[in-house]
Amino acid sequence: MSTQLDLVPVKPTTAIVGEDGKRTSGRKVWLRMLLNDRVAACAAIVLALVFLTALVGPWLMGDLATKIDLDNSNQAPFTLAHGWANILGTDPLGRSMLARLVVACQTTLSVAIPAVVISAVVGSIIGMWAGYYRGWRETLAMRIADVIMSFPSLLLAVVVLYVFSPSAANIVLVLAITRIPVYLRTARAESAELSSRVFVDAARTFGASGTSIITRHVVPIVLPTLLTVATLDFCYVMLAESSLSFLGIGIQPPDVSWGLMVAQGRTYLHTAWWLSFFPGLAIVITTVASTILAAWARIATDPAQRWRLTIPQKRLSRFAKTTTRLA
Repeated sequence: MSTQLDLVPVKPTTAIVGEDGKRTSGRKVWLRMLLNDRVAACAAIVLALVFLTALVGPWLMGDLATKIDLDNSNQAPFTLAHGWANILGTDPLGRSMLARLVVACQTTLSVAIPAVVISAVVGSIIGMWAGYYRGWRETLAMRIADVIMSFPSLLLAVVVLYVFSPSAANIVLVLAITRIPVYLRTARAESAELSSRVFVDAARTFGASGTSIITRHVVPIVLPTLLTVATLDFCYVMLAESSLSFLGIGIQPPDVSWGLMVAQGRTYLHTAWWLSFFPGLAIVITTVASTILAAWARIATDPAQRWRLTIPQKRLSRFAKTTTRLA
């Protein structure tokens, strides 16, 4: 027997009530939840610095990333004798590793972000459409997703980029197509479950169209899950781009990416370890930060678990110890 509460959608709320009884909502709530989790806050700061570096870093570096100085080739890092730009060492052509890392950051993100956005938008729209209407639409969408997922995504990207010329646009297109099933299946499952809810039946009874129901009732509930998936998928896409560049069918010189820098430095591992170490470290730091932030977003968008982020970590650990002692 349905209750009156079933007549309205349970949308994710962003409002909390503080100890003083005042209600706080919006950005302050998300900021407070982020600050209460120190690890997630550090991950957010790291990602913010990465995105800021990609936006303004190449402009600040100028032509340092392409300036050749053979007299200073393969200079060791952490020495200021050759200027601040060479603090991370130089490559075999004497180019600044710091400047190349900054430029490569922009290239890597310019591939990963569009690929995630395109696959998320296309897959989510098709998945919610198929899950809500069901029938032949759902069958067709799921069979297309099965066909795409039947091929290993990285292997499919290798084959396509080998046949066509490897370029940033082709890499974005291939990675976006291979990641569409992830969002399609997630959105279909969520919308199919929501289509049988009482508040959706009530909206149909009052004459709301399918597009209106999906836009006003399904999307707000499915969106937090899709954003969490997109955050995790960003790590995979960035690693896939780095792998393709490492194999020589990704970003091509004179452009540079973190994966390409690792590939170019592998022949100098015994004599110039920093050529591959620093771009590899940048990849690891960015992916780990994205994974941590995705875990935080999963809890923050879950009404049953969000309370953990509204309490500072010291009080939460004290509460856990007390609960364990009582148990």
